Amino acid sequence: MPEHRLTELESGVRVVTEAMPSVRSVALGFWIRTGSRAETPAQAGLSHFLEHLLFKGTERYSSTEIDELFDGMGAEINAGTGKETTSVYARLLDRHLETAFDVMADMVLRPAYHDVDAERQVVIEEIAMYEDEPSDKVHDVLARAVFGDHPLGRPIIGTAEVVGSVPVEEIAAYHDARYTGCNLVVAAAGSVDHDRLVELVRERCATEPGEPNAVEPAPDEVEPRLCFHAKETEQYHLCVGGRGLARADERRWALRVLDTILGGSTSSRLFQEVREKRGLAYSVYSYASQYADTGQVAIYVGTRPDNVAEAMEVIAGELRRLQTEPVSEEELTRAKENLKGRTTLGMESTLARMNRLGSSTLMGVPLLSLDETLARIDAVDAEMVTELARELFAPERLSAAAVGASEDAFRAAVAPLNPELARAA
Repeated sequence: MPEHRLTELESGVRVVTEAMPSVRSVALGFWIRTGSRAETPAQAGLSHFLEHLLFKGTERYSSTEIDELFDGMGAEINAGTGKETTSVYARLLDRHLETAFDVMADMVLRPAYHDVDAERQVVIEEIAMYEDEPSDKVHDVLARAVFGDHPLGRPIIGTAEVVGSVPVEEIAAYHDARYTGCNLVVAAAGSVDHDRLVELVRERCATEPGEPNAVEPAPDEVEPRLCFHAKETEQYHLCVGGRGLARADERRWALRVLDTILGGSTSSRLFQEVREKRGLAYSVYSYASQYADTGQVAIYVGTRPDNVAEAMEVIAGELRRLQTEPVSEEELTRAKENLKGRTTLGMESTLARMNRLGSSTLMGVPLLSLDETLARIDAVDAEMVTELARELFAPERLSAAAVGASEDAFRAAVAPLNPELARAA
C-alpha cells in the first residue's frame, strides 16, 4: 500500500504513518494490545482504570501540566479501552508533534500513579452512570449471553469492587507486563515525516520487547442463551444476536453490506419497518463487532412495553426475509454505495486514518489502499449476503438480552425469533 510506511524497531515497537500533504495537522496514537479480554475476573476493569491513570501524570509532567500543555497547543487528547486494545491519541498542529509525542510517550510508558484513590471514585461514578443507562447496559447483557463467562462476555468498564480495591502495585505490574514493545504500535496520519517519528520512538520509547499478550481463546459456540436484567424503565431495551466473524475474515466485506441493509442506515429494513412505517421505536439498528478470533452480530431496539411483542415480531420477519429472499439489485447497490461513500469520506479525516493504521497494524490485519477497499465492497453480491444472513442469523444461533421490568413479557416476545430460547430455563 503506497499510502503508508511501516517500520519495526529492535524493541518490537512498530511505527506506521500515512502522509497527507494537504493538511497542517497530525493525528498521533499509541496503541497497546491489551483490553478487557486480557483480564481475569479479579482484574475486571483494570485495563480501563489504567487508561484513566495514564492521565494522572508522570514524574516529569503532572496531570495539570499535561492539560495545560495540550490546551496551550490547541490540541485534543483522549483515550479509549476496548475488548482487545487500549489507545491514547491526539490531534494537533504539525509543529507541535515533538512536544506532544514526548508527553504522550511519558504518559503511556512511565505513569507515576498519582491521585489513584481520587480517580477510583471517578471511575466508580462512571460505572454507576453506565448502570443507569439501560440502552448501553443491554449490549453487555447480550455479550454475556453470547460468550458466557469468557472475558469477551464481560463489560469493558469492569466492576466497582475491583476498581475500588485493586492495589497500586497490582496496577503497576499489570502495566509493566502488557505495555511492552511487541504489544505497542505508534501510528500517525497527516503532516508527518515517517523517519523523524521513527527517531522519536527510538529516542523516547525505551521498552523491553516483552512477549505478546496472551488471551483466552474464544470458546466453542455454545447453546444460545436468554439473559435478562431487571430494572424499572419506561422502555424495554432488547438485543438479539450471536457469533459473528473474526477481524481478518474475508467475508467481513459481505457482513458490512449485510449490516447496512439490515439496520445500519436510515434506509435499512429495520429502520424503515420498525420506526418509519409502524412507529414502534425511536432507536433500532444492527451492528457487528469483530475480534481476533471471533465476532458478534446484534440487533438493538428500545420500545415501550406495549410494543415489545410487535417490534420483535417485525424483526423476526425481516431476518427470515433476508434468509429466504435474495436482496434486490437496487438495495444491494444502495448499500454498497453507502459503504463506499462513508469509507471515502472517513478517509478525509486524519483521526480516522490514524485509527485504521493503528488498529490494523496492532491486530495483524492487512492494510488495504482505498481503491482496494472499495473493490472489496464492489465484489459483494446478493448471494454472498444471503449466505451470510443464513449462517449468522439462523434462529437456532440467536441469543437474546433485555433490560426492563418483566422477564415474562421479554420471553414471550422472543418466541418469533427462537421458540426454543423463549422456553429455556
